[in-house]
Amino acid sequence: MPKRYLHIWLPFLPTERMSKNHPELRGKRFLLYTPEHGRMVVYAVSPALAQEGIRPGMVVADVRAILPGVEVFPAEPEADEKLLHKLAEWCFRFSPIVATTSPDGLVLDISGCPHLWGGELPYLNTIINRLRKGGYRARAAIADTVGTAWATARHGENLIIEPGKQREALLALPPVALRLETPTLQRLDKLGFQEISQLIDIPRTNLRRRFGNGLLLRLGQAMGTERELLKPVQAAPIYLERLPCLEPIRTAKGIEIAVQTLLEMLCKRLSNDGKGVRAATLKGYRLDGETVQISIGTNRASRNTAHLFKLFELKIPELEPALGIELFAIEATLVEDVSEAQEALWSLSNNNQSAIAELLDNIAGKVGQQSIRRYLPQESYWPERSVKAVSSLDIQPETAWRIDRSRPMQLLPRPDPIEVMVVLPDYPPMHFRYKGELIRIAKADGPERIEQEWWLQSSPPRDYYRVEDDTGARYWIFRLGLYGNGKPQWFLHGYFV
Repeated sequence: MPKRYLHIWLPFLPTERMSKNHPELRGKRFLLYTPEHGRMVVYAVSPALAQEGIRPGMVVADVRAILPGVEVFPAEPEADEKLLHKLAEWCFRFSPIVATTSPDGLVLDISGCPHLWGGELPYLNTIINRLRKGGYRARAAIADTVGTAWATARHGENLIIEPGKQREALLALPPVALRLETPTLQRLDKLGFQEISQLIDIPRTNLRRRFGNGLLLRLGQAMGTERELLKPVQAAPIYLERLPCLEPIRTAKGIEIAVQTLLEMLCKRLSNDGKGVRAATLKGYRLDGETVQISIGTNRASRNTAHLFKLFELKIPELEPALGIELFAIEATLVEDVSEAQEALWSLSNNNQSAIAELLDNIAGKVGQQSIRRYLPQESYWPERSVKAVSSLDIQPETAWRIDRSRPMQLLPRPDPIEVMVVLPDYPPMHFRYKGELIRIAKADGPERIEQEWWLQSSPPRDYYRVEDDTGARYWIFRLGLYGNGKPQWFLHGYFV
């Protein structure tokens, strides 16, 4: 099968990363700089600034003289490289072989892939459109060689080069499209070479004498006469361990031994990588061709073999070995980093956090992980947005619980409408009807007005009342809207205990 390559050029990757971290910069003119020989040099520019003719390599002082109001920030090449690596991992859904071309490009070996998307053009358009939806401007080209794909994506117009047509695609492009070193480009420019067509047929000995081997290598790589090796990005490791059995396993004891052995193998790998299990699945491949499996989850990343075995042990009765299981496999489907401090907690005999985490894991093994919830306070005046659900004990609250106002212990996920009888405006109801039941109010306190944050204002204010019925049950109700401005609506929002 002939090789085909796709090059993706991300011309504004550094500034787009900056805009994602600081949304107030979106659409603005700003640049990133790096120090070079005692002066600040433009490293990357925003799309809005590029329209003004500002390019990387210019001196920041000159840019400020032209555009005094331009915003300037230091570049973060390491963060850009990390983002490029993440985008390369994202591209694994389109090709199993992906490499980065720092600082702003990706190369995919797409041989045998485009037909899954209906051809090379739909394949290319799918990738570009998804990147744009993610906030990244991109250009891409497909060719038989990495060099031609690189050159066409950045300097060409036709983005899909037919097989064997790389020479024709390169002729009208400038020498910079060959990925040459700056001194070589300067010599070519000094001698008047403006297009690759002017030098492509010059004898190799003459080109080598004038410009060195670098020009011949890059030209050969683009034409396909010189080999170019990619250094693919390695996918995140799959934490999977297998255990074949000499004899089919049919007993619970045999399954326990298999699980214990697999967990020791898995936890050793995780320990070497500084990782811990958050979710894992055990699969048993039976003699009859069927596969049985059980899964566990933890509240915090763990590589404690005894603890993980206890979670699996609770579910071993769910495995039906039938004629016997001939192969066991265990996979950590979700892993997280485990710090040294967290790992040290397992050696402490009296640590409440670890004890709570293990207790919750044991409960989850019996009633299901989805049955356990942890709630933390969240900055918001709107009651239903002032609490958020989290899944880990390690997550710390960003704000303290509010105790200066009386709030119900049970808050409904959505306020339920009620029918009320009100004597006068701004008075609490005398009674209300909820789900067909008439509730007579004996005591009431309020109102307490609660409004949304000004930047989220989308509904009228709420006037809340704490009311108590004639049996002592207490409710939290509110009026949405004001009298004299339409007909207000009433809702039940919670219960006091």
